[in-house]
Amino acid sequence: MPLKFQVQLKIRKPVPEVFDAVANPEKLSGYFTRSASGPLVTGVTVKWSFPEFPGEHDVQVIEVVKNERIVLEWEATEGGYLTRTEMLFKAIDAQNTMVQITESGWRDNPQGLESSYGNCSGWTHMLCCLKGYVEYGINLREGGSF
Repeated sequence: MPLKFQVQLKIRKPVPEVFDAVANPEKLSGYFTRSASGPLVTGVTVKWSFPEFPGEHDVQVIEVVKNERIVLEWEATEGGYLTRTEMLFKAIDAQNTMVQITESGWRDNPQGLESSYGNCSGWTHMLCCLKGYVEYGINLREGGSF
């Protein structure tokens, strides 16, 4: 069985504002990453760093359709292969956005399963932090990591 998960959360802001909070590195580092080397643009590789994990992580930007979709690939936690993350931004109405994140591509073994669970938790946390950031202007990760 292919290892894949999907998480989603309603954000009470219009699609362009929510999309920009993910694609813009200054905003992304206000609630999710410690740093992001550049904007999410089709065909580039950016570097993300996180407070909980050492080093920088290469994120390959496969596709960006403004205000609709972002597709990323990055190395699986156990290394040696890439996983694919797809983010969809769907207008519920003019003031509300459903953000849906799907990640797939782990090896079908115990280590791949464990890594997929970790990333599922991580993307759920990201969505909660995104909601806090765009709806209330707060960084929920601040003080919450090592």
